[in-house]
Amino acid sequence: MITELRTLSAVARYGTFAAAGARIGLTQAAVSGQMKRLEEKLGVRLFDRTGRSATLNQTGRTVLARAQEVLAGVETLTKPLDWSARTGRLRIGAISSVQPTILRRALKAFHPAFPGFYIEIVPGTSLELLDRLDAGGLDVAVIIRPGFGLPPTVRWESLVQERFVLVAPPGTDDMDWKAAMKRHAFLRYNRHSFGGRLVERLIEQQGVLVDEWVEIDDIPALLSMVADGMGVAIVPRAEAYADHFRGVRVIELGEAETFREIGILTPPTCDEPAARFISECRQAMSADKHE
Repeated sequence: MITELRTLSAVARYGTFAAAGARIGLTQAAVSGQMKRLEEKLGVRLFDRTGRSATLNQTGRTVLARAQEVLAGVETLTKPLDWSARTGRLRIGAISSVQPTILRRALKAFHPAFPGFYIEIVPGTSLELLDRLDAGGLDVAVIIRPGFGLPPTVRWESLVQERFVLVAPPGTDDMDWKAAMKRHAFLRYNRHSFGGRLVERLIEQQGVLVDEWVEIDDIPALLSMVADGMGVAIVPRAEAYADHFRGVRVIELGEAETFREIGILTPPTCDEPAARFISECRQAMSADKHE
């Protein structure tokens, strides 16, 4: 079944039976035959077939994720068991808000298991890190999930959802976020970021007219400007900004509640160090929830 699972991974990576076959040295018919055998062995349909096209369905995507874990495990069988004696480099892309939180806790646990590994933390926006990982320049990226479909050449694992709130200057007596938006100038979370696009969509959907005069990508700076009485803003209530939130009035969005999703982006298969880092990220979030 390992052969079929590798072929399934290739189909997901390259998009079609023909493209996958060309990459792994099989005919389109051979790829199709392997996928039918895999469906028969598992007793489920993995693809929605229309004419000559076949698209992974929900069951197929679930099986693919598990298959990639199996294949990653198979790849490690020929590698030394004692990774702690190995040296290497792990390239981790990370948006700024996760560096002092999820990333810090995960690396603290990761280092004793892989003391010989040099960790390179690459900063950037979520879009920049997505492009860099897809091009092979990163091993792992911790980013905001984009509002568009991810390419089939990457895997996504969600870690946490962060709720957006409206922040207003201290002493603001408005109880409703829309009322506060009408009374104060609006400081906008930059629309080039995935989070900023979520804010823009929220404002458009709610039909709120804003008097904006600044747009910036630095959330701590936004919170400081709000604390200084310069206007209101809509920002994610992320752990990394806890100290800054103490200086502002927080107003919930109520029925307009909106979240940004933080997660891990990887290539279809990971070696043991990258897999261990991902596991430590999961543990970091689990431990945080129970504190």
